[in-house]
Amino acid sequence: MNHLTLKYATANSFIKFLLVGTVNTTIGLSTMLFLQNGLMLPYWFSTFTGNSIGAGTSFILNRAFTFNSNVSLRKGGPKFIAVILASYILSFSLSLAVSAVLSLGTSWVSPDNFAIILGSCIYTVTNYFGQKLFVFNSKA
Repeated sequence: MNHLTLKYATANSFIKFLLVGTVNTTIGLSTMLFLQNGLMLPYWFSTFTGNSIGAGTSFILNRAFTFNSNVSLRKGGPKFIAVILASYILSFSLSLAVSAVLSLGTSWVSPDNFAIILGSCIYTVTNYFGQKLFVFNSKA
């Protein structure tokens, strides 16, 4: 594979990941905010549930559409769950701590809602690299 072809393939998979990520983020974030604000459920439950629902969609779409991977659910599933959990714990713990330290809540955005939005951004980046390099990489 020449250099230009490799660049195109990388850019193409990243664009596909962003499209899948848009779907997953919309589903996960909407679920989190609905559970947190609509049903008044706790932060950790809301974020965990939203990410779990988005994760199922993510595995299916990224395996088939983004990375064109043949990794089996048996082999990729545990790796996928490990990446999802590591990304979740890192991103939402960090974002909650940042929100609390900086007291960035306003009258229209609570500290928990700010943490959810920041955590979703961090989660997306860490999840991409984990999936690309560890879960759906045929060499991993």
